[in-house]
Amino acid sequence: MSRSRAVADATLIVIAKAPIAGRSKTRLCPPCSPEQAASIAEAALVDTLGAVHATPAARRVLVLDGTPGPWLIEGFEVIPQRGDGLDERLASAFEDVAAAGAFLIGMDTPQVTPEDLMAGTNALMAPDIDAVLGEASDGGYWAVGLHAPDRQVFEQIAMSRSNTAALQRERFVQLGLRFAELDVLRDIDTFEDALAVKRSIEEHVVSTTNDNEGNGGGGGGRHSRFVGAITEVLHSVELGIDVAVGRRAKHMP
Repeated sequence: MSRSRAVADATLIVIAKAPIAGRSKTRLCPPCSPEQAASIAEAALVDTLGAVHATPAARRVLVLDGTPGPWLIEGFEVIPQRGDGLDERLASAFEDVAAAGAFLIGMDTPQVTPEDLMAGTNALMAPDIDAVLGEASDGGYWAVGLHAPDRQVFEQIAMSRSNTAALQRERFVQLGLRFAELDVLRDIDTFEDALAVKRSIEEHVVSTTNDNEGNGGGGGGRHSRFVGAITEVLHSVELGIDVAVGRRAKHMP
């Protein structure tokens, strides 16, 4: 079978940290508490795993830093992360999964859809492509795929910087890898990012519902744990403001 016809033979990888208060999404604090930030991280991970689960693939692998919790969805192999920096962990993830055609995403883009993932695997499995890259709006990247594992692709790449995607492209070129670019997505670093991603998910649900209704379907979009988690935080912040205002009012002469 040619590579262009073998999209369902691709392996989907999610690289993630187990959500733990005080260690997860700390840049969301404030306005979030550590517990709320961990709840948002868990919701983002659950939505990401759900999108991967709904995407055709030969295997689905979670490469995890930490211990699986009740949030884990059935159908995923779980293997531990290996390496020090993120560059080593990415290299090890592809090496340990050892798949001919592997597409990897993180847990910071809960807005990702099965359509996004299929676009990535379609591009990766094309006969003239060795790698794919999905840039994030902050200059990093939300997805990367390789037709064959190679540690040189990642090692010594400076991660979590505004030019990480550019450095990754340069490395592809240095290694002679033919690569394709995917759509840019916004990942979640700050609470502002989280609000923007929440809006994009809600807009996608409305668009999908309208399309379904226009085609005679029943409407409805996928449920997002992430939207629910952000909504809960917004509600608690509003309540906190109301309580504070009430306290000030009681002490006014």
